[in-house]
Formats: sequence, structure tokens, C-alpha cells
Amino acid sequence: MVKLIHTLADHGDDVNCCAFSSSLLATCSLDKTIRLYSLSDFTELPHSPLKFHTYAVHCCCFSPSGHILASCSTDGTTVLWNTQNGQTLAVLEQPHGSPVRVCRFSPDSTCLVSGAADGTVVLWNAQSYKLHRCGSVKDGSLVACAFSPSRNLFVTGSSCGDLTVWDDKMKCLHSEKAHDLGITCCDFSSQPVSDGEQSLQFFRLATCGQDCQIKIWVVPFSHILGFELKYKSTLSGHCAPVLACAFSHNGQLLVSGSVDKSVIVYDINTENILHTLTQHTRYVTTCAFAPNILLLATGSMDKTVNIWQFDPGTLCQARSTEDQLKPFTEDWSEDDVSTWLCAQQLQALAGVFKMNNIDGKELLNLTKESLADDLKIDGYSYEKEAMENWISKKKRTSPMTNLVLPSAVLIPNRTLKMAIERWLETHKK
Repeated sequence: MVKLIHTLADHGDDVNCCAFSSSLLATCSLDKTIRLYSLSDFTELPHSPLKFHTYAVHCCCFSPSGHILASCSTDGTTVLWNTQNGQTLAVLEQPHGSPVRVCRFSPDSTCLVSGAADGTVVLWNAQSYKLHRCGSVKDGSLVACAFSPSRNLFVTGSSCGDLTVWDDKMKCLHSEKAHDLGITCCDFSSQPVSDGEQSLQFFRLATCGQDCQIKIWVVPFSHILGFELKYKSTLSGHCAPVLACAFSHNGQLLVSGSVDKSVIVYDINTENILHTLTQHTRYVTTCAFAPNILLLATGSMDKTVNIWQFDPGTLCQARSTEDQLKPFTEDWSEDDVSTWLCAQQLQALAGVFKMNNIDGKELLNLTKESLADDLKIDGYSYEKEAMENWISKKKRTSPMTNLVLPSAVLIPNRTLKMAIERWLETHKK
């Protein structure tokens, strides 16, 4: 259960971004200000609002320690603030003065990235406040950025839909079109997931865009294999462009906000929708989870920020990462498929699947076919059209064993159909 526990309505214009530290909530707006609130009672701090920017403030983020807040604006600057007294620590001017759309601290607090409307991405030294390195994307504005929790990598998203991966030397490691109509936001889960076989760890990455989609990617981290970005799945639920997405600190939940005015909370392991929140009256532009408690903040063009509290039972709904089988069904072995069947109380089918040599890839292939077309003729299962074609060529031997078929009668494999239906139910988006 999710409960709306507070609404902040202090901004005079659209809320563009909100961010949590362990004790504070920061919000920024088209009204040129940043506001700071205490998480203990959601009262605004005495030195809030923070005023420096001369145009709209697009993004704000805390350093990992929570002692520094960064904000960026159409005025072409990224400002660093002391969160304890509201004093300005530094003003970082984007090269060429281009409007800055996004800013993010690295997990070790040594760097800050700022991305601008002209496609430039700047890596700043967060201690000296000096420009460290600079790069750019070919097309579009930089509107999204996220640091990986492991190693010195970060990703940027552009208004043209390109997802680009950079290392700490501003070397482009990977780039691909992720969303046809433009990326709007991206976020890494802070919790690693193991593949369960080779002891490799990977992190989930979520991206969302103007195409109304949320895509899940995984980034394995191995010094042997090097960098790899792998598309995993697409989440459905919104009927309009998705403007924001964020993982919970424990990595079990993903939240998204959309032009359709709704906020959707997903169980990231099953990819099922747990909650749909519809209290905002205009586009939902931002969402963020608190780092150590189950609080969610959502901001909107209706000028408000809603604070939501999750019941502990929500975590029971979200299956823990440790309880998952391998993350990619296509990588399952025959034994993994049998393990899954037993977990679904379908132990009686494990032998059938074993006999048919059904591994993860075969399981995925089976679900792509019509369920009514799964059949057996010699103790093995085949796709109907393929077997009818086999028999039409006057072949009377088994494709699997090469033994003479006792009959040419095709019998529907209803046990296999039931197992596939169960698989689809547990993996439906």
C-alpha cells in the first residue's frame, strides 16, 4: 500500500526535479528557485529557497554525503550549494554558455557531470571546481545522466534518443538509439544482481522517453569481459511520454512519471505494476526515492510535490533479487527450467520438459508460437506446422530419434500448453 502523507506547494511554477539526501528533500522549478525541506516533518529550512539562477532551474542533485547540492539552469550555470547554510560554494559555467539540462555527482563525490542543450557534456572536479574534461554528442540536447554504482562510468541520454556510455576520461564506450523520439530520463539501480552461474555482477539501467516506453538494460561489470550494455525488456503502463524514472534504494522497485499525469510503481523483478498513483493534475515531471526509508517524491507541472510513504508490505510484494533465478530466461539451462517449474508447483512437468530438452531459449521460442499448436507424436513435442510439413513429405520416422513412427496422428501436448500459460502469466509485462 502507498499513502500520500504530504503535499508541498511552495513553488510558483512547474516543478522540474526533486532529489533526496539522507535527511533532506530538494526541489527545483521554472520559478528559478531551489527549495530544501527536512525529512523529519517536511518543513522548509530557514535558508530556503536558494536563489541565484536567473532562469529556470532544470535539475538538482545531492552529493553522496548530502553536504553539497548541485543545481543547473537555462542560464548556463551549475551552482554548488552548502546544504547546511545555503551558501554558494561555486558557480560552474558551461562552455559557450549553453543551457544546462542535467547534473549528477559521481558515487565517490570526486566528479560532477553537467549536460547542456548544445550536446556538450562536462566532467568537473568536484573538489577544485575546475573543468576536468569535456565531450559532446552528435545530435540533440543532453537531458539525462546517471553514474554507474560500480567503476567510473556514466551514461547520458539525448533529445534525439541516443544512449551514450562514457568512462572517466570522457571516452565514448558505447552509443545506440534507445528511444526513437528522445530520451527524457535514466537511472541506475544501486544494487548489483548476480547471474548465478559465473559469479558476474551486473546493474540494471532504466531509460524512458517520448515514445511512452520504459526500457530496462543491464550492464555487466567484468574486467575480463570489458563493458557491455544489454537490452532486457520494455515496461508498459503509460499511454503518453514518460518524463521520469527512478529505482528505489534497495533495487526492488522502479517508479515512473508521465505526461498522462500518472505515477506507476513497478516490481522490477517481475516487471508487474504494483501501484498507479493519479493525484497530480498535470504532467508528472520528476520522481525520486529516499535513500534509506521507503519515501517517494513526485513533482509535477501542477506546481506541487507529493510525498508518498510505502507500507512495508510493498517489499513483500516485490520479490527479492536473491530469490530470482537467472535474470535472462534465454540463458537458462534445462536444469534451470526444471527449477522454475518446481517453484511454480509444476513438478510433474519437469520430466516432460527434460525429455524434450527444453532450455531457456526453447522456452522462449515455445511462448512465441500459438499455444494451440504445441503437439507431440513420439513422446517429443514439436510445433504443429513444422510437423505437418514433415509428414506431408511422406517421412515416417521421428525427427528426434529417427525411429519409425507408430502413428501419424498428432496429439496436442496440453501439459506443455499449461506450463507455457503459467510462464506467460508470471512474465507478463
